Amino acid sequence: MADYENPEIPEGINVSPTHPLKDFALLVAGISTLLVVGVLILSLLAGQLARHVPFAQEQALAGSLGRWLPAAPESSEQQQRQLYLQTLADRLAAAMELPAEMPITIHYAPGDTVNAMASLGGHIVVFQGLIDTLPSENALAMVVAHEIAHIRHRHPIVAMGRGFAVMLTLSSLTGIGDGNLQQWLVGVGMLPVLSFSRSQEEEADGDALQAMLRTYGHVGDAAAFFEDVARRQPMSEPLAMFSTHPGHEERIARIREFAARHAGADKQPAVPLPAYMKSR
Repeated sequence: MADYENPEIPEGINVSPTHPLKDFALLVAGISTLLVVGVLILSLLAGQLARHVPFAQEQALAGSLGRWLPAAPESSEQQQRQLYLQTLADRLAAAMELPAEMPITIHYAPGDTVNAMASLGGHIVVFQGLIDTLPSENALAMVVAHEIAHIRHRHPIVAMGRGFAVMLTLSSLTGIGDGNLQQWLVGVGMLPVLSFSRSQEEEADGDALQAMLRTYGHVGDAAAFFEDVARRQPMSEPLAMFSTHPGHEERIARIREFAARHAGADKQPAVPLPAYMKSR
């Protein structure tokens, strides 16, 4: 006859040796990491797909979101400035060999903001505050050509696609309704959300320098805008590996290196800006 035993079961045999809060934290961290990686991958894929959207459709989308664009100039002086900017942009676009179906539309903004920006559908906004800081047409041409290069490489629609993919994913995860997505697209406006990556900025700088060289035969004053920004922001910049945009000193050095590779690139005189382009 078999002997039966009833051994005493050790206490806590089915209890994890780690604290339950630690297990919970690890679980949350793992899920969060998967979500972040998934959103990043979706964002990159959306950006690549957006690059293949026909430019005509991009123009139509920009037209439907046109409320963020500056109002048409009212005074004759502002109209004259916008015409000058448009003429300059057309010259640079020709030097950059933009396709005929990719027209550039310049919008003059009378504000004091020291900036210019490219957005969907070939629209570029140039602020008076930027013009007032520049010493010559050449310096202005570098900035405008840089924005044209963003459009040429479809950077705005790529940024838009990535941003929309992230918003759509967050909407699905958090239960935010379609109305919030529409508010992001229309109410917030397009300009603040279209930021470009470090590689995109470097690509635009390279194209702009080539356009200046073809247009003027040299790249004098190409670094003027970045030199002015560096003077206005003397604080130390973040390390390059942690920045999504090239540092000002890095961009200035790259421009000077480009100029050094082209004999006499900085020895020819720059073209002065017309007096009517300055507000002070």
